[in-house]
Amino acid sequence: MIIHLMQNKLEGIASLTDLGVIRAQGDAAARFLHAQLSQDFLNLTPSQARLAAYCSANGRMLASFVGLQASTDEILLICSSDLLPTTLKRLSMYVLRSALKLSDASLDFALYGLAGEALRNLVPGGLPAWSVTRSGQAYVIGLPPCDQVQRALWVAPLSADKPPGLAISETIWRWGEVQSGIARITAATADRFVPQMLNYESVGGVSFKKGCYPGQEVVARSQFRGTLKRRAYLAHCDSSMQVGDELFQAGDERQACATVVLAAENPRNGPTGCDAIVSMQITAHKAGNLHLHNANGPLVLTSAPPYPLSADS
Repeated sequence: MIIHLMQNKLEGIASLTDLGVIRAQGDAAARFLHAQLSQDFLNLTPSQARLAAYCSANGRMLASFVGLQASTDEILLICSSDLLPTTLKRLSMYVLRSALKLSDASLDFALYGLAGEALRNLVPGGLPAWSVTRSGQAYVIGLPPCDQVQRALWVAPLSADKPPGLAISETIWRWGEVQSGIARITAATADRFVPQMLNYESVGGVSFKKGCYPGQEVVARSQFRGTLKRRAYLAHCDSSMQVGDELFQAGDERQACATVVLAAENPRNGPTGCDAIVSMQITAHKAGNLHLHNANGPLVLTSAPPYPLSADS
């Protein structure tokens, strides 16, 4: 595999070592996941993917998934590998049917990110977000773009050939993930956010037309009965930001106004600080003058996500 000479460019393929795969297999797979996750899995087709949240009874996200239908009785869920074991254990507690088996299939699959020309060479006509096409043995899942650069997730058996293209670092891929504005739950942020705090209802991560699932009442109430107080925004700081770091408004040390959910070094034109997705109080974003770690810490600039938000109600 050729190493990309322009290391600061989101253009090529990246090996995604911090993702894992849960396999749900059996006649009851779709029904089970439909009852556990925030998206509709009963009507999932081979040409679709699902962004979904797995919530606690209090509506807080324990994990986030990208799900696809591998066969009529098999669904694959891609999630952060650092929370996969605990999530799999928790989901398995609710498997009451012999017609369903949940397992960690991470060692059975290779996961790559495709960006720009690497994706266009496979799918010349483009691939809309949350759609699926096949390339040999691989499933190619369209992802939201980063600054107009098309992206996709490649999921294939380990025995399959690697996707063609120039290699880019996982760090650059993560920066593109941040710039897309689609937050992913990791172990450091599990059980902290209602889906709307990460804009999941605006990016296809929540269905309000399906039946009940853990936390559904809280998620619905947040959407329809009260003003949402937190949203996900993009953030930039000249200093390094880490997942779980907190932001404060100038002059107010009492309580943090935001939490870093996903972060990556900015690769453009050499080291230029760090970019992040933050879950932030809406009022704090509007007021500005935000700082990392404490009210006198490094300045943080925030901006709106690169997609429209559904109307807050």
